Amino acid sequence: MEFIASVQGLTAIAIGMMVGLGSIGACLGIAIMGAKFLESAARQPELVPMLQGRMFLLAGLIDAAFIIALAVGLLFAFGNPLLGELTSRMVG
Repeated sequence: MEFIASVQGLTAIAIGMMVGLGSIGACLGIAIMGAKFLESAARQPELVPMLQGRMFLLAGLIDAAFIIALAVGLLFAFGNPLLGELTSRMVG
């Protein structure tokens, strides 16, 4: 039982790190990309429509990486496959 509690505790720490570091990375990535977009729009205003479309595409890709990490974290939080394997080996 102590081993299962240890796995649950380490899983909670891993979930926090995945969600926390993923959100920090996504925020920094979008902030840097937005700053570079504003710089390039100020230098060449005629390219704003093309750059804006590419900026939104990249923002979606950056957010997708964070959302995937969030989904994996929720999987481990509510339906931990590690614990299912451990309990089946301990019972059987």
